[in-house]
Amino acid sequence: MTRELGDVIPAPGEVRPDAAAAFTVDAGTAISAAPGTEQVAAYLADALRPATGFEFPAGDGPGTIALSLDSDLAAEAYRLEIATAGVRLTAGAPAGLFNAVQTLRQLLPAEVYAATPQQVAWTLPGGTIVDAPRFGYRGAMLDVARHFFTVAEVKAFIDAVVQFKINHLHLHLTDDQGWRIEIDSWPKLTAISGGDGTGVDGVGPGFYTKADYTEIVEYAATRFVTIVPEIDMPGHVNAAQVAYPELTADGVAPPQRTDVEVGYSSLVAGKDETYAFVGDVLREVAALTPGPYVHIGGDEAQATTAEDYRTFIERVLPLVTAYGKSPIGWHEMATVDLPPSAVTQYWRIEAADDGTARAAATGGKVLMSPADRTYLDMKYAADSPLGLDWAGTLDVEKAYGWDPAERLPGVGEESLLGVEAPLWSETLRSLADVLTMTFPRLPAIAEIGWSPRETHDWESFRRRLGAFGPRWQQQNVAYHPSPEVPWAE
Repeated sequence: MTRELGDVIPAPGEVRPDAAAAFTVDAGTAISAAPGTEQVAAYLADALRPATGFEFPAGDGPGTIALSLDSDLAAEAYRLEIATAGVRLTAGAPAGLFNAVQTLRQLLPAEVYAATPQQVAWTLPGGTIVDAPRFGYRGAMLDVARHFFTVAEVKAFIDAVVQFKINHLHLHLTDDQGWRIEIDSWPKLTAISGGDGTGVDGVGPGFYTKADYTEIVEYAATRFVTIVPEIDMPGHVNAAQVAYPELTADGVAPPQRTDVEVGYSSLVAGKDETYAFVGDVLREVAALTPGPYVHIGGDEAQATTAEDYRTFIERVLPLVTAYGKSPIGWHEMATVDLPPSAVTQYWRIEAADDGTARAAATGGKVLMSPADRTYLDMKYAADSPLGLDWAGTLDVEKAYGWDPAERLPGVGEESLLGVEAPLWSETLRSLADVLTMTFPRLPAIAEIGWSPRETHDWESFRRRLGAFGPRWQQQNVAYHPSPEVPWAE
């Protein structure tokens, strides 16, 4: 059955259907790539070939899917025009074309995600979509410190989330239970704290070599995703101190921790070794990361006094900028006066935070990740086998039922960088666990980050979301069959 033109997630900004202008993709369909669009054209052909069995050669003329650029459109904005004579995808930059491709795929039958040829009429509904993102940063976060996920698993996660126009992946690389990124100048970090017995319950070992991390960064770039690495400090550093006891106050290595407690570890604000360590780590991570951001954590530093916390953050922020990056930190960082280049990531449950509002008032940007609405590791319901519930349970309707510009007094639309959905891995043990906790809640947060506020409608969203069950099944993407969603058969 042909889908309606607006039956996509995130909801498009402007939809003009034309029922008489449907287009059917067939064996004669070619793909035309204007200069600068070749990468996305190749991605589109690769995405459509397995299920359709068609070749999609380069070509022009009637019956073509044509890709082009238009400088009058913003970089991520696009226009999708579907007519009987052919399909045209136009965008301000290749990233916008990639967004248009995701919309086009969603408008085809669910079988388009299959890995083998399907006997289906590949019909697209006619009309025009004109679309652009509400926020420039639409992110997901994966905690690879408490449980490690391989390069292949991270790539699979990227491929799943970009279908909903997610464009940033925040990797939580270090924590008390493990250190997951190779640092040449401090090799014991991974030799000791990335090996066997690390991770929650000691069952999440592993780390990325520099080549591994670069492979993730480069793969993400082909999907127009920016990697945001996080080195959590001054708390959440037990793994670093196990490897290097000189980072502790007394020079004695603490025991390795595989539990889920927080707030007990801290770098020493008054030691020169601390800043030599931090400087080396930030320098090496920044050099591997072409994106503009490095995340320095800053959360749950209960073992650090307020004075030492201020001293530490004020010394570390210039180190980040010295290596050409803008710092991101969890909202606790905003207890310190921040430069305008610093981004505060707000994760509180409470509806007030003076530090974050003060940072916004002085020109700083805020990334919205309130735990009770965006934390994908929260249980769906009290009886969910995976997840935690310290921020409450989080069903799909609750994940959809909020607005970033209304969450925090003093932090309006103009102060927001975007939204991010973090997924902490204390209870996760596999990629299937990751995907089950991600879907179907991430599409709700993705729509909040992309779509115009006036399109925000729960009944419309739950109906559109229900169509994705068969699509995830075709891709072997695990998901939670949330009871509030009318799932398609």
